[in-house]
Amino acid sequence: MQIKRKEWQQFIPKPVEEIWDFFSRPENLKKLTPAKVGITMLVDLTGKEMYPGMLIPYYISPLLGIRMKWLTEITHIEHLRYFVDQQREGPYAFWHHQHNFVAQNGGTLMTDILHYKVPYGPIGTLADWILVNKMVDDIFGFRKAAIEQYFGKS
Repeated sequence: MQIKRKEWQQFIPKPVEEIWDFFSRPENLKKLTPAKVGITMLVDLTGKEMYPGMLIPYYISPLLGIRMKWLTEITHIEHLRYFVDQQREGPYAFWHHQHNFVAQNGGTLMTDILHYKVPYGPIGTLADWILVNKMVDDIFGFRKAAIEQYFGKS
């Protein structure tokens, strides 16, 4: 399977400093992820702001309750502009997620750019076509709704 690229944009009617403060704290990841994904953080990161090289270990249970370890590394940060999380261990052959923030019209334009690849060659390609692509879209759809709930609609 080739690496896939997906992109989502959302205007959030709050200043970039407030949005950055929320997104730069790994403790908020669970708030933006559907309960059915089953995130369980393996370390307490409450009150800790991310930094380049930070490792965030957790379990997820997205399919049939099967628990999988996922280890994320924060690889790049430019304060108030963007950060990148990259899977180091987990269900994907490749996962690179860039979060971009731009102050705009009194609020924040947030753009997510995701590159991912499902493992297992042709079987992974089929799994992506049948299940994974939709699951990724559903997770980011949930995330958009959660952001609107926390920060309001534009």
